[in-house]
Amino acid sequence: MSRQTTHYLILPGWQGSPDEHWQSHWQRSLPNASRVEQADWLWPDAERWVAALEQRVATAPAPLILVAHSLGCITLARWAAQASASALDKVRGALLVAPADVERANCPEALRGFAPIPRDGLPFPSLLVGSDNDPAASAERASQMARDWGAEALILPGAGHINVASGHCRWEQGFAYLYRLQQQIEQHARRRA
Repeated sequence: MSRQTTHYLILPGWQGSPDEHWQSHWQRSLPNASRVEQADWLWPDAERWVAALEQRVATAPAPLILVAHSLGCITLARWAAQASASALDKVRGALLVAPADVERANCPEALRGFAPIPRDGLPFPSLLVGSDNDPAASAERASQMARDWGAEALILPGAGHINVASGHCRWEQGFAYLYRLQQQIEQHARRRA
């Protein structure tokens, strides 16, 4: 893997990531981290969210690791399905945490514009961390998204939506999954060398 400094790009989900959310903690803790800011966190628009991600990837230094939560995971998949090769080349990998199943029957109205969920494989190493009791996506649906996207899937017991409400504020354990992803990225780079 290149010795360039990795930049971590945080992709919050619906309603953003408040100060006490693990994504905000990670943004403060990780060197070279920033986030994708959306114009409207409460009434997300899929095209605008994807465009905001596209713009941040275009201006962010490479190499990038994307750290997405909930609707941020779906935004990432939608972006990757239509992004240019040069934009995709900047991304070394993605950590996808608690993806929101925007196709589920009880999906909030505000999120339905993100359906259907892209089924295209992601062109970079990725690790999806879900939960067996996440109200936003069942373990089966999270595992299916991982298969579709070509991501390694880890389903945690009793972790809920892996957010503040489920007790995941600093989520120090999550750094172990980020490290695991970084190992995958390094293995992928060695295979391509």
